[in-house]
Amino acid sequence: MPFSLSLTPPLSRLRSAWQRQLGSFWFMLQFGAVVLVLALTPSTHSPAYRANTARHIYTSTWQVLPWFTALSALLSLVLIRIVVLTALSYGLSQYALQMVVRVLVLELIPLSAAMFVALRAGLAFNIGAPGASTTARVSQVSELGLDRLRTELTPQVLADAFSVLALAMISSLIALLLAYLMVYGLSPWGLPGFTRTVGQVFDLTVSLSFILKAFFFSMAVAVVPLAASLENTAESAQSGIQPGAVRLFLVLLMLEAASLVVKYI
Repeated sequence: MPFSLSLTPPLSRLRSAWQRQLGSFWFMLQFGAVVLVLALTPSTHSPAYRANTARHIYTSTWQVLPWFTALSALLSLVLIRIVVLTALSYGLSQYALQMVVRVLVLELIPLSAAMFVALRAGLAFNIGAPGASTTARVSQVSELGLDRLRTELTPQVLADAFSVLALAMISSLIALLLAYLMVYGLSPWGLPGFTRTVGQVFDLTVSLSFILKAFFFSMAVAVVPLAASLENTAESAQSGIQPGAVRLFLVLLMLEAASLVVKYI
């Protein structure tokens, strides 16, 4: 009897922790659904909404696009060089371009763009979110208010999602251009073989998987940290690693795993 009584408090705390986590995930899903519905509603597109959206897009995308693109191009060039030289040394030059496209364009670039936007804008829990102070935290999405959701939060979510998509797509195009130059040089005669190889990689399944992964990456980066900064939970006041950081990491990990399963299994 004393032993069973000693197990009761830990089990109760574990059950409460699981309930809080499930409630947080439900809050996150509700917040994302509400923001998506508002973004697709014509009445939301007021002058204030458009102005806030343009301001957030300028801050989250346009200001960082040049140097992020330059850094991504430099890293892509190094990785392409390594892959091409390794394939040549093993007599597998015909597979070098496919390896570059599959590893760099399909996997690394979308994930790096999502992590960059998350670290720069999404994970500023205490000061990055509009009104994310302790007094502004809520327990239900309905407590946020329709005006605040329309003119303040929805523009920020859309801007962060657009930033992930824009950085990933532009970096992917630059990586493909660098791969062509690394394999074929400045000769235009390699275009038929290059387009055929890229087309073999981007079949219907892979293309749909890539588009869906980029979309869900962008929504996860835009919604998860902001929802965690707005939710009034016991973990919100704790120092150290914020709960939204771990939650975002898990969501991105699950999305990447699901993408790999769809493409290669």
